[in-house]
Amino acid sequence: MAETFQVIIVGGGPVGVGLAVELGQRGISCALVERHLQPQRIPKGQNLTQRTLEHFYFWNCVKELRAKRIMPAEVPTSGVNVYRDLTSKFWSAPEQRELVQKYYFQEYDRLPQYLAEEVLRARMAALPSVKTFFGWGTESIEQDEHAARVTIAARDGGARQLLEAEFIVGCDGGHSLVREQSGITRSGAEFDQKMVLMVFRSKGLQEGLKRFPLKSTYNIMHPDLKGYWRFFGRVDMVDGFFFHAPVPNESTTENYDFEGLLHLAAGFEFDVAFDHVGFWDLRVAVADDYRAGRVFIAGDAAHSHPPYGGFGLNNGLEDATNLGWKLAAHLDGWGGKGLLDSYTEERRPIFADIGRDFIAARIEEDRQFLERYSPERDYAEFEQAWKARMTRISGRAQVYEPHYEGSSVVMGPPGAVCSAHGKHTFTARTGHHLPPNGLSSGRNVFEELGDGYTLLAFGLNDRAIDAAVRGFETAARALKVPLKVVRDSYDGGREVYESQLILVRPDQYVVWNGDTVPADAGAVMGRVVGWR
Repeated sequence: MAETFQVIIVGGGPVGVGLAVELGQRGISCALVERHLQPQRIPKGQNLTQRTLEHFYFWNCVKELRAKRIMPAEVPTSGVNVYRDLTSKFWSAPEQRELVQKYYFQEYDRLPQYLAEEVLRARMAALPSVKTFFGWGTESIEQDEHAARVTIAARDGGARQLLEAEFIVGCDGGHSLVREQSGITRSGAEFDQKMVLMVFRSKGLQEGLKRFPLKSTYNIMHPDLKGYWRFFGRVDMVDGFFFHAPVPNESTTENYDFEGLLHLAAGFEFDVAFDHVGFWDLRVAVADDYRAGRVFIAGDAAHSHPPYGGFGLNNGLEDATNLGWKLAAHLDGWGGKGLLDSYTEERRPIFADIGRDFIAARIEEDRQFLERYSPERDYAEFEQAWKARMTRISGRAQVYEPHYEGSSVVMGPPGAVCSAHGKHTFTARTGHHLPPNGLSSGRNVFEELGDGYTLLAFGLNDRAIDAAVRGFETAARALKVPLKVVRDSYDGGREVYESQLILVRPDQYVVWNGDTVPADAGAVMGRVVGWR
């Protein structure tokens, strides 16, 4: 006899657990299946963006996350870019995500992924509608017009069990069983390059980095690497580091001099005590669809890439938030079919842009730069080109602004698309993340957003605004859509939104904005919840 749930989540890394928290907070019954009993203590996925910290805020565990931080709070998540090795005269430490801080409600943070997982697991354990199967592996999935089913087996060789639900979500990594068995294909760029990840301790490297400003990562651009990086990252401020670099494809843990590679990358020798050495294949791949019937995929199951720029975990958690509230809305009866369809429509183009324009393009640009310029050939020319290149790199954070203007469930402009390319601004724009702002109460607008939709209505004693509020409230009641109205004056800095009326959905994205009630508030509300 199958044990039944509303949603089964396969894979209990941070994306799967984040999705379980999103669903559990909304009262959705779900099962989470994960073969590992504890998070794997490898310091990956460390750079958590401002947007990701907003998720932790709404998951009610942001304070717990920040309490887990190992690095001092004053250490920025950005890094140093160095030519050839860590002894080079040519280096730059451009600001990156610091430049867009004001457009988000939470500050970024940095800590190993396994610590973030611990926080999410603790939050999930407090949610009664979530049942966990840690130490269980997934053997198979199936679906029909009535339900979806997952067969799981205890990792100790004991029991097998059948789980049944309306939906399955695969958060089971780059080699996703859920993706493969549901028939979802993927495409992308294969670089035919093996990469190594080393985790080690060294007092000597800690000392050698004191020539640079205090940063989290140190990216080495070497002309022999064809645009790929060697990069060191801090785990702590004592002696903990990780290191990624390309290695020959035939490399194994037995036949390669890893300590020699570290010394080569640094340009000097230092003490090394290894904690972990592993390999990964350099590829950028994205699933051709994020849904097959009752089956969805998220995180690395949907998109995989090298750990350049911190895009992986952050985008996986955005997947979880985007999909989670939509599943809950559908299961609660007020979200239409179009809402579930919009998950692929919104999230897939974002990562397609990231993989092509922010990762693969960066590799190719670095390759071309290092082929074209050399301080050995022309020192002055290289110096000028290096400065210009580092300025462009600093600007990347300002144009990385994922949005859903082209989504069928937002009232975006004609011909718009969903894209990772954009511009940060305090103006409220349909399809874009809502910028934070203060209210007359002294609280931030983010502190007043509801679990469902929120209508921000600025303008007191304003008949047009009063009429708009009544129109949206009536439309929401008719569709049984949860709607919270936040009223305030249209001054005190709120005028930078350039709209008196802003309709915000549960993941803090604007779906409609204007200054007067729309001609048909019912049609607007019906569209943004997927019924039209």
